[in-house]
Amino acid sequence: MGESPRPRRRSNQRRGGSSKRRYGGPKREHQMERFASEIKSMNTEAEQRFERTPLPMAFPKDMDAPRTFRLSWKPEPVPLKVEERVASFVVKRGEFGWLSDEGVDEIASSLDGEAMTLDQALSLRSALLQQKTVYSHHKLKSKARELARHYRSGTSVVALSKQYDFPPMNIFRVVLEAMGWSKKRIKDSLRNPSSMKQREQDEFEAAEAADRVSSVDQSETQVKADLFEDILADWFEAQGIRLRRQPEMVKEQSELLGRPVRTPDLLFLDHVYINDQPVAWIDAKHFYGADVEFQRKKMKKQMNRYIEEWGSGAIMFRHGFSENLFLPGVLMLDAGPIDLAALTAED
Repeated sequence: MGESPRPRRRSNQRRGGSSKRRYGGPKREHQMERFASEIKSMNTEAEQRFERTPLPMAFPKDMDAPRTFRLSWKPEPVPLKVEERVASFVVKRGEFGWLSDEGVDEIASSLDGEAMTLDQALSLRSALLQQKTVYSHHKLKSKARELARHYRSGTSVVALSKQYDFPPMNIFRVVLEAMGWSKKRIKDSLRNPSSMKQREQDEFEAAEAADRVSSVDQSETQVKADLFEDILADWFEAQGIRLRRQPEMVKEQSELLGRPVRTPDLLFLDHVYINDQPVAWIDAKHFYGADVEFQRKKMKKQMNRYIEEWGSGAIMFRHGFSENLFLPGVLMLDAGPIDLAALTAED
């Protein structure tokens, strides 16, 4: 007897155009149920952190007894469906750079009637570009020789970026490596572009200008992030809450351990409850908290280090967050009650 035909694999069916992958991560309410016991344990760790022997990292040896502060917060998260719609038009093939005024105006016009601000949409674009860059890097490496061949024939890096849909600076690095440059030579040359031949200098400048994801200079973004952290710390101290700031913890741990190990932006030295949730620490994020896998995984890895040491905490996003964004043991907050006038002036 002949064999009966094998049933068609379901995974093949999903590859067809009839089914579309759901945007974002698992539903938040399902995650809350799934991790309920872990969250309870994290909250207990936060509430009992002052009773531990020895005390957790970064706590002063002779600190005063902690007091208790209860704060009410009313965040306004962005609906997931809104984020999904906006995600569909903020990223275009071959575009990795800062948007022109016309490009910004185009996005602003598309946001008409949506429950999302322009700042949130531009931050979402950045998160999506970061994910696209990281997740496509293996494919980029596999095309290194092909890209180098086009480059030698005179095609510019920016033109290759538009054609292949990879970030210009990553293409430039991969092309140089395929042409026999060592990683050290590439690194040193990008730090000192004048050491390169004229064509490479020109290609570097053009690639940098067309790439906001993989560019060498991110200093302006960091300055704004530092200012945001200072504003938050000042606000909580104005409420009478004692805390330690990241720079002093970085200095202390570098001296004691040789490097920073666990350094949230704010570490509370009092019991702080926000919306009845214990918050032992806060990390400030100068962007929109998108429900984007790469950004979510990156934050989870960082927050888990803090949770292991002090229990549950919170992330405060300068530009708000998605209603579906979920990390166990982490309360999501926007900066609604905080006066960001100084930061807005910088913008």
